[in-house]
Amino acid sequence: MLTPLTLLLSVVVLLVGRGLLWIVNLLVISPLFDPLRKLPGPTAPFFYSHIQRVVDPDFSATQHEEWKKQYGKTFRYHGSGKFDYRLMTFDLRAVSHILMSPIYEKPRVTRTFLSTMLGKGIFTTEGPEHTFQRKIIGPAFTLQSIKTLTPIFLRTAEELRDKWDGIMSNGQENIDVCHWISRATFDAFGMACLTYNFRAIHGETEELYLAFRRMFDLADQKGILRILVPILDKLWPDKIARSVLESRQVIYSTGRKLISEKKSTILAEKGHSKGSNEKDLLSLLIQSNICNNDSAKSLSDPDLLDQISSFFFAGSDTTAMSLTWCLHFLALHPDIQMRLREELSHPTTLRLGSSQSSSEERAYDVLDSFPLLDSVVRETLRLAPPVHGTLRVATQNDLIPVSEPVILTDGTVVSPGEYIKIRKGSIIHIPIEGLNFAKDIWSEDTLEFRPNRWNSLPPAAQPPNFPGLANLMTFSFGPSSCPGYRFTITEMKAFLSTILPQYTFSIPEGQTIGKRNGLFTRPFVKGKSKMGVQLPLVVKRMDECKPL
Repeated sequence: MLTPLTLLLSVVVLLVGRGLLWIVNLLVISPLFDPLRKLPGPTAPFFYSHIQRVVDPDFSATQHEEWKKQYGKTFRYHGSGKFDYRLMTFDLRAVSHILMSPIYEKPRVTRTFLSTMLGKGIFTTEGPEHTFQRKIIGPAFTLQSIKTLTPIFLRTAEELRDKWDGIMSNGQENIDVCHWISRATFDAFGMACLTYNFRAIHGETEELYLAFRRMFDLADQKGILRILVPILDKLWPDKIARSVLESRQVIYSTGRKLISEKKSTILAEKGHSKGSNEKDLLSLLIQSNICNNDSAKSLSDPDLLDQISSFFFAGSDTTAMSLTWCLHFLALHPDIQMRLREELSHPTTLRLGSSQSSSEERAYDVLDSFPLLDSVVRETLRLAPPVHGTLRVATQNDLIPVSEPVILTDGTVVSPGEYIKIRKGSIIHIPIEGLNFAKDIWSEDTLEFRPNRWNSLPPAAQPPNFPGLANLMTFSFGPSSCPGYRFTITEMKAFLSTILPQYTFSIPEGQTIGKRNGLFTRPFVKGKSKMGVQLPLVVKRMDECKPL
C-alpha cells in the first residue's frame, strides 16, 4: 500500500520526468525536424539570441540589409537560442501570403499580455471574432467619418499652439515636444472617440486621463517573465499589475457612465429625421448596435469599452510618436521645414480650425491639397514607424510561396513560384522597419529623410509590387491592417498645418536623439536615458524670427 509520502514522491518524479522530456524535446529533438533548420541564416552558440540585432534600432537598420546580402530575402535567425528557429522574410510574395492567410495569428502570449490592459479589443482577437469586430467598427473609420472629425483635430492643435504661446519667455522655449504632443493627441482622441474633454493640454489632473496614461506607460515596464506567464499578475500581483488593475477599474467605471449617457441621447434622437448628431467613435458603435436587432452581431457594453481602450492605446500614442518624430526630422532639415511652412502659410490654412470654416469636408480637402505636407507625413511614417515589427505564429503546417530564390543549407534551391515549408507553432517576424528601409524598394538613400521621394516612387514601392497600406508597411495590410490609418494621417496633417506656420523648430545644441523599442518606438536623449522618453526641441515663435 502506497503511503502519502511515497505517493507524493511518485508525483514529483513523474512531474520532473515530464519536465525533463519537455526540455529535451524543446532543445534537441524538435529543432532536428524543424523545416526552418534548412533555411540559410546567421549562426551562433546554442543559447545565443539574435533578437537584439533584430529589434534594437542601433543595430536593426543595417543588420537587416547585411543579412539580406548574405542569405537572400528569406532566412531564419535564432529567437531564444539555436533551438528556436524564426523565419524572417523580405520577399513581398511571402509577406503577403503570411499577412493575408488566416493560418497566421499574433502570438497568444502577445494577445494575452495586451488583453490584460485593453480587454478583448480588435488588436487582441483573431479569427472570426476579429473579423466580426472589424466589420462593426468599420463605419467609424470611413473617409466621411474622418472628414467629420477633422475640425476636432484642428481645434485641439490650436489649443496646443495657444498653450505653447503662454509658456514661452521671450518668444522661445526648450520644449519636450514628445510630452506635449502626447497630451494633445490624447485630447484629440478623447473628443473624437468619446466626445470627452480630458483637457490634458491644460493640466494632467483629470482622473480618466491619468488612468489611461498610467496604464499605457506601464505597458513598457512589464518584465519578460510576467509577459510570458501572465497568470503571475493574478497569483502574485506586483506594483505594476495592481496599478494596471486600478486604472482599468477607473476606465470601466467612467466608461459605463459615458455609454449609458450616449445611449440615452442616441435613442432620444432616433426618431428625428436627421438621426443622431453624435459622430464620435463610441456613438457610431452604439448606433450600429441599436440598428442591429441581432445581439449576436452586436458589441456588449464591456466590448465597447475594450474597443475604445484599444484605439486609445494603438492610436493616441502612435500618432503622438509619429508627430514627435516628424518635428524632429523637420528640425534636422530646416530647408524642408521652411518649404513646408511656406506651403502651409496660406490664408485658407490659417482659418481651417476657426468657427468660420465653411464645412468639415472643406477642412479635410484643404489639408489633403498640400503635396509637401502629404509627403512629409508619409516619409515620417516610413522612416519612424511606431511599431518596429510584428510577429505571427503558424497555427498549422503550411507552404509559403516565394518570388525570390532561396538557397537551402544542403544546396537545394527553392525557385520563384515554389514554396518553403513551415510547421505549426513556428514564429514569423514581419520586419516593418526593415521593409520600410529596404534599399531594393526605396533606393540607396533609404535611411535619409527625403519627402520628395513621394513625388515619384520607385516601381518597387508602388502597388501592386508593394502591398503595404498607403504604400507603407507602417500600417501593414490585409485583415490585420490598421483601420485607423486615415485617422492618423489626417490628425498629423491638422497639427502640422496649425503649429508649423507659427513656430520654428531646431535641435538644442549638443543634443542627440536615440530610438528605444518597447511596444512602440520612442525617443530619448542620448546620455540622458535615465530621464526616460523625451524629445526636447527649441521652439521659437515666427514673429521672433523676423528681422527688425
